[in-house]
Amino acid sequence: MNRATQALLDEYQKSIRELIFVIQNISDQQLCKIVDHETQDQDCRSIQTILTHVIASGYSYTVYIEHFIGIHSTRPEPKIFETINPYIEALNAMFEYCVQCFKSHPNVVIEEHDPLKKINVKWGQQYDIEQLMEHAIVHILRHRRQIEHFIFKLSEDRL
Repeated sequence: MNRATQALLDEYQKSIRELIFVIQNISDQQLCKIVDHETQDQDCRSIQTILTHVIASGYSYTVYIEHFIGIHSTRPEPKIFETINPYIEALNAMFEYCVQCFKSHPNVVIEEHDPLKKINVKWGQQYDIEQLMEHAIVHILRHRRQIEHFIFKLSEDRL
């Protein structure tokens, strides 16, 4: 695996570790409580729905890469958990799935300038592998921030 790919994986792992640090002490009640009653996005109503979405998306990014390099794979079905520990385990498993993809294909070209050789994703963007991994990292960071806000709101509700 080249240094650029390893750097991306290191940053991905760092973002996941930061997320796990934020969520590790969440109670079952906090996990499942609907915090955003106004959103139309069903993936962003509670910490539980956010984590389910983050894990499903993480697998999707790797599956996009696998399809791009010619491997037929299917994203695991999203799983909803009632406690935090299975989410932590699932985040780590999601990351390991991604690492195994790159270990199995250490010479994959991650930077591509030709638009015809980009990955087309369902939300209409085109990415090379490097850009898709950068998106995956920022996706974790954005939802970590959202969960931090939810935790703050939940703590305010207890006052």
